[in-house]
Amino acid sequence: MKQKYAIIRDDEQNTLILREYAELDKEMMSLLCEETYSREVIDGALKTGPQAMINVIRTNNMYPPTAFAQAIAEAVAGILTEGGNPSAELFFDDKDLFLKELPEESEEVEDEADEDVDVDDLLEDDIEDDFEDEKVINTLKSSIKLAEDDNDDTDDV
Repeated sequence: MKQKYAIIRDDEQNTLILREYAELDKEMMSLLCEETYSREVIDGALKTGPQAMINVIRTNNMYPPTAFAQAIAEAVAGILTEGGNPSAELFFDDKDLFLKELPEESEEVEDEADEDVDVDDLLEDDIEDDFEDEKVINTLKSSIKLAEDDNDDTDDV
């Protein structure tokens, strides 16, 4: 899913607005969530560090993945610098998160494939045909006992 985050500095209200959009239909972004943060909270988080900024950005309604949250935190820092743009837009595609992990995994698979394995050994049948032996079935003892034909006695009562 493609996502867009719009960050807007509102100097009149002394706030920062963060809007999350997602591509629910092709080529059309829909607003999912809007959060407003006080400038004091954002400035305090920026002084503490990037992780504090990410913690402030994340809420119950908006919880971007770490890779997205780091980019948003950097953009917020750029917006709040003197002479910085009053707004920024960040575009993300969830496929990028998965594609970054694939090269590492594919190298591991190649290492395992390099081992000498005889395919015929994997396909050998080591199944014993004991299940066809009738003696096994005949020697089974059951805890269930069949009742004798006493059904005719109930009519006499």
